Amino acid sequence: MTRLRSAALAAATLIPLTALALAPLPVAAEEEATPVFSFVGRYANGGAEVSAVLGNKLFVIGEGTTLDVVDISDPALPVLLRTVDLAAYGASISSVATTPTGVGAARVAVTLPAADKTAPGTVVLLNPGGSPLRSAQVGANPDMVTFDESGERVLVANEGEPDSYAPKDDAEGSVSVVDVALLLTKKTAPSAVTTIGFTDFNIGASRHDELPLGTRVFGPGATVAEDLEPEYITVDGDRAYVTLQENNSIAELDLVTNSVVAIRALALKDHSLPGNGLDASDRDSAINIRNWPIFGAPLPDGIASYTIDGETYLITANEGDARADWPGYAEERSFAQLKPLLDPAEFTPAEIAALEQRAALGRLNFTRASGDADGDGLYEQLVAFGTRSVSIWATDGELVGDTGDDLEQATAVAIPGNFNATNDANNFDNRSDNKGPEPEGVAVGEIDGRSYAFVALERPGGFAVFDVTDPGAPTLVQYVTSRDFTVSPTSGATDSGPEVIHFVAATDSPTRVPLVILNNEISHTVAIFSLAP
Repeated sequence: MTRLRSAALAAATLIPLTALALAPLPVAAEEEATPVFSFVGRYANGGAEVSAVLGNKLFVIGEGTTLDVVDISDPALPVLLRTVDLAAYGASISSVATTPTGVGAARVAVTLPAADKTAPGTVVLLNPGGSPLRSAQVGANPDMVTFDESGERVLVANEGEPDSYAPKDDAEGSVSVVDVALLLTKKTAPSAVTTIGFTDFNIGASRHDELPLGTRVFGPGATVAEDLEPEYITVDGDRAYVTLQENNSIAELDLVTNSVVAIRALALKDHSLPGNGLDASDRDSAINIRNWPIFGAPLPDGIASYTIDGETYLITANEGDARADWPGYAEERSFAQLKPLLDPAEFTPAEIAALEQRAALGRLNFTRASGDADGDGLYEQLVAFGTRSVSIWATDGELVGDTGDDLEQATAVAIPGNFNATNDANNFDNRSDNKGPEPEGVAVGEIDGRSYAFVALERPGGFAVFDVTDPGAPTLVQYVTSRDFTVSPTSGATDSGPEVIHFVAATDSPTRVPLVILNNEISHTVAIFSLAP
């Protein structure tokens, strides 16, 4: 697919570097005005990885099992109202969500994994003041929670990731659907939760043949159901779409029958195509965004959905997380480790010699689980983690649009001295060999009749704004950050390590002006941005 380059990016170098981080990229004179967001306030605690907005209240995950209820009537001066301790329900809080505005009784939902993350977790419903109402058991390692558009159902992504592959201790991934009304009725609460699993896709089961070849199932000794790991959910009516991050797939769920409609593998990104470049080395002492003969696996974290002309589209933040967090299996491989296994029909000795240089691909991380399509032990493709972009998909999994190399291009101009910095150190070029800016979360919203995507960048910090009104041609309009590279990222005086991002429409905002809420894991801060006049 041909991706239209934005006029904004082409002229980005004309903007003073000191201004760009808080300014829109320029647009052609005939184009419509684009929104500009500016930093207005910050709330710091010992957590802040996830928050949710309900009217003039912000519910922020704190340390351990605590949840802060914060007044953001004035977003520039957040005020702590109370702290709720939910230690009775689990070992920690993993996610929080609130009901959509104006759809009935306002509620807050919180998920807590068990101390043994392979054991069932818990979802807790709270009232708007933060007091617990009811709780229910959900699947293993609940990692994300959301309400549907009606506020009548709570959906929980149960990641089910293993503690270890040596010996194997791996729970099944699943999605729990909670009927709020039933949960709040004591006599029927046990029947309020339906957990949708993937056992039908196991080898020998009834739907195994429906599993796409591109769905990565490779955990040692794991069944398909154990290997699939739901990460994030977006809801569109009676359909839910769930990222299966390590599996590079999206599952579609029917919320009427509480069943899996389909699992769809996501296409790899060809980094050799114009506009799909990346900076592949952290040892070249330069910003060097260019094409390489490699592919990127989206491996998305956040997902959002929106509708244009009656068609629903999915937007994914293609973080590129690897299986490297537990003993018994390491997915990441360097070029040197894969070099003896490269298919000579695809890679000549001269090409390999050029690519293996430290200033080329010699430092880039690749997956050992993809790239050997014929299973002969030789890699026809080098597949890196993530795509350093946001992709737009049709609900059937067809790729519609992609932001190409816009994220690295924009941050290269805005923060050249800290380009591809990591989130816990104020350095330069640190992450070029490993997922670059690492888009983590994504939200969508409408402003003045146009649709925008808001993309959190986990490593350098801040977020990018894309006009996605034309799904086939997402256009970068702003990169904004409140990170101060002159102070420690963990000081609480700046914002670093974005995880989750929310767009708050004007009708739902305490100021009646659109807000963006950015949750930062490293600095333990929530940064609040407002649409500028």
